Amino acid sequence: MREIVLDTETTGFDPESGDRIVEIGAIELWNHVATGETYHVYINPQRSMPEEAFGVHGIGPDLLEPPRPPEKGQVILKDKPVFAKIAQGFRDFVGDAKLVIHNASFDMKFLNAELGWLGMPPIPMDQALDTLAIARKRFPGSPASLDALCRRFNIDNSNRVLHGALLDSEILAEVYLELTGGRQPDFALSATSSTGAGGADEWRPTPRANPLPSRITEDERAAHQKFVEKLGESALWTRA
Repeated sequence: MREIVLDTETTGFDPESGDRIVEIGAIELWNHVATGETYHVYINPQRSMPEEAFGVHGIGPDLLEPPRPPEKGQVILKDKPVFAKIAQGFRDFVGDAKLVIHNASFDMKFLNAELGWLGMPPIPMDQALDTLAIARKRFPGSPASLDALCRRFNIDNSNRVLHGALLDSEILAEVYLELTGGRQPDFALSATSSTGAGGADEWRPTPRANPLPSRITEDERAAHQKFVEKLGESALWTRA
């Protein structure tokens, strides 16, 4: 089963008001195991960056009004591709995989707005799995932010000083596995098990190459046979 854990960073809360995506980060899971395949891109939103959004993710000091010289680690967006340039590559990476997103309605709203402006088909909402909804159902009344879930599951998020799409996707992948039953939800311990990443959707055990030897000794076998003979022809063992 292929899943994509995904996060976005934006210029604000509402694409209908002119807000745009500035970063997409995603990692691929196969049978709940990270394959090492990732998708990460910064995007020129072709608009200014609100102070509030900049305070959340620290992306695009060159888009502030007035612009600021970038500090160490801050990303300049004016030289990044616009969404139209990355849209098809993004769709190709996602494919029809289930999208694991924290507060999925927010990210899906932006992704489908960007795709819609290009005349591309939207991603169906039922393709997204919302970990925020899962957390609220599993822990009703408790905080369900990504940071709160990291504290609950003892997941190290010390590098998360500012929001970042790829880092948040990596953290969310760990949270998601805990929410759905732990880091080893089944016996598919690696994406390159007997089926491989291109095999069947569900892992199945294969027969042993060499059957295990019997644990019954010859003396025990002989004693059991004598016992069965004493029971007569109606004994269950004589019918097997």
